[in-house]
Amino acid sequence: MLLRSMLYVPGNSVRMAIRAAALPIDAVIFDLEDAVPLAEKETARFLTKEFVRLIKRRGINTFVRINSLTTSLTQDDLEAVVTNDLDGVMLPKSECGDDILTLDALLSEIEKSLSLPQRSIKVIPLIESAKGIVNLHQIANASKRVIALAFGAGDYCRDLGIDVTKISIDEVEILYARAHIVNVSKAMKIQAVDTPFLGLLTDKERFLKEVRLAVMLGFNGKQCIHPSQIEPVNAAFTPHPSEVEQSKRLIQAFEDAKARGIGAISFEGRMIDCMSYKQAKEKLMFANLIEEKTKLGKERERHVSVFEVFKAFTLHEMPR
Repeated sequence: MLLRSMLYVPGNSVRMAIRAAALPIDAVIFDLEDAVPLAEKETARFLTKEFVRLIKRRGINTFVRINSLTTSLTQDDLEAVVTNDLDGVMLPKSECGDDILTLDALLSEIEKSLSLPQRSIKVIPLIESAKGIVNLHQIANASKRVIALAFGAGDYCRDLGIDVTKISIDEVEILYARAHIVNVSKAMKIQAVDTPFLGLLTDKERFLKEVRLAVMLGFNGKQCIHPSQIEPVNAAFTPHPSEVEQSKRLIQAFEDAKARGIGAISFEGRMIDCMSYKQAKEKLMFANLIEEKTKLGKERERHVSVFEVFKAFTLHEMPR
């Protein structure tokens, strides 16, 4: 599942949901947590369930950021939004393996009640605290539902007593957390998704610098809070055509050498071995996955008609 670009959409915003359907994004995260006031939670759940259907029909992965287990809202969120169109949920403030086990059990009961395949709903723990960073391995290892670890730098900085508005340009304050999330994710063979950008939306230069850093650290994608961030993120996490072509040449050269019983060769001025070969294969597989998704995206209708919206939201009674 591609998670290069994951756009947050408030669970109570029809306008943003419709706009998201026309964007070249890998996934939408409908937010029932911070973006929705307590008085609007129930309405947001109803809308989100319909949003998920609209978005999934366009080949975009669908996730919902539910309210954390420390609230009394988690089960209500899950019962309202879990359908066969939902790919997964993001659990904010994930701090230990037990959090994921609790969520796993809740999801299993709902899947059973809806006759959905067991463990069909995936989980992305959102790491937002020092405790979460310390317990990363047990969080990632707690359930087979976990497909990625995501970083929330805002709350993490608050937990550390760091003023987010005064974070350094190089963001060294959160470098350890980022690197640790990537390291654990790779060890567990799951994806790592970087934090939303903490700076001003108008500071495009700093945003691009942060995206480049995420790529260099080994993240697979980034959470986005504005549509303008999608294309730069997709571009940064997509192998350049020249890299893809080089990978193809490297694979061919190494396989030719291997057939002759040679384990290491000189390739375009560098010595390469089995590690280089595996890395090239992984890059080519990733590029092919992106190409396939892009092709499917062009074939699918992304525009949401007024009739489709009207139909979706009049089939069910709005909560009072």
